[in-house]
Order: sequence, then C-alpha cells, then structure tokens
Amino acid sequence: MPPIYFLLLGFSFILGTCIGSFLNVCIYRIPVGESIISPPSRCPGCGAGIRWYQNIPIVSWIVLRGKCATCKTGISIRYPLVEALTGGLFLLVFHTFGISWPTLVFWVFMAMLVVITFIDLDHQIIPDVISLPGIVIGFACSFLLPWITWTDSLYGILLGGGSLFLVAAGYELLTRKEGMGGGDVKFLAMLGAFLGWKAILPVIFISSLLGTMVGVPLMLIKGADRKLAIPFGPFLAVGAVIWLFWGGMLLSWYLGFFR
Repeated sequence: MPPIYFLLLGFSFILGTCIGSFLNVCIYRIPVGESIISPPSRCPGCGAGIRWYQNIPIVSWIVLRGKCATCKTGISIRYPLVEALTGGLFLLVFHTFGISWPTLVFWVFMAMLVVITFIDLDHQIIPDVISLPGIVIGFACSFLLPWITWTDSLYGILLGGGSLFLVAAGYELLTRKEGMGGGDVKFLAMLGAFLGWKAILPVIFISSLLGTMVGVPLMLIKGADRKLAIPFGPFLAVGAVIWLFWGGMLLSWYLGFFR
C-alpha cells in the first residue's frame, strides 16, 4: 500500500481522538442539561479551566498522570479510553470505506454510538436529543450511500422502531412491568435509518446474544440481584458496529451451514 494510505489512517485516528475528546464533554453534560459549547472544559473537581496543551487527546492524560494540573484531582481513565475508542472506530471506518461519502457518514454514526453507549451506561437513558436527530440524519445520509436507498432507510426506521416497540409492549402486557424504555426503541429506529431494514433483525439478534452473555454471568455473581437493570443501548451499539463491518462475512458463514 502507498505511504499516503498509512498517513490517512493516522489522520483518521487522530481526528477520531479529537472528536472523542469532544464526545467526553457531550457524555458528561447532555444528561444534566448543560451546554456542550460553553463554558470551556474545566476540572470537575476544582473548576479550573483546562488549557489547550492540557487537553491533547490521550497524550495529556498520560503526561499529567491522570490528574488535574491545578488541584491534582484524579481524572478517570475513561476519558482517554473514549478518545482511543473513537479514534479506533474512525480508523476502522476509513480502512473499510476509504475516501468516500460513506466514510463521512459513518464517522458521524460512530460518534453518535459512542455518546449513546456511555450515557446509557452511566444513566440508563438514551437522550432524544441524539436519537431523534440521528433518525433524520441517517435518513438524509441514505442518499449518499450506494448500497442503501432512501426506501431501505425508511423501512429500517419503521421496522427498527416498530419491532422493538412491539417487544416492549408485549413484555409489559404480559408482566405488567416495563422491560425496555422508549429510548431503545428510538435508538433502533436510528440504527435502521443508517443501516437499512435488512440490518434490523441481525442487530437485534447480535445485541441480544451479547446481552445474554454479559447479563447471565452478572446475575450469577454472588449478591447480584435478578432484577439487575442492564442498559440495552450499548449492546445495540456493539451489534450495529459488528454488522456494519463484518455483517456480510457473518451472513456468509451462517448460510454456509445450509449448503
């Protein structure tokens, strides 16, 4: 491969880490209703402003040894992990789609998935301020994707939101308990907008399988409550990533059993 390819891979990763730094702000502020624009980044401990050279993705956390430069309050390792995760996803998108419109589309998609995943892990909510615009953006981006038509995207929205709504409504009807929030329904509709209707059932299957693999061991851990609430959003996000990058391979592998 030409050297320019590796330069572009490096650029993708660096861009992703910079976006990831901003996503950390979104993850922290959106659930509490704060602006993601102002005020500038500050230490959650002492409130001191973070200078630009103290806010270099991943590097600054390592140089400062995971502490605020002013008050020495510990800064969670999750901040550089979110930056590295976003950088890795951006790199993977570019490696898969190269210089193309799909790369820009799925960079936006990956950023949304990261924010939704960590907000759901922290607060067990999926903010409408992300999922609802995400449905519109995903539908608009279908005009830029050569393998997804606008009708595929529209059917994905309807099937994604509708299928999970029926599951949630059925569970509540049978058990008289809420088993899945409306945020998950809107999130799956967003996934359908970006990935098309054909991705919905595989994403549900993959995310349910992953959820079972994680949830059952957690319930078996000593002291774990069988009513332990595990957010489903992160599993949907992982299922969407798996389908986007490796769905074709997994489908071919599965169909191979019937040949």
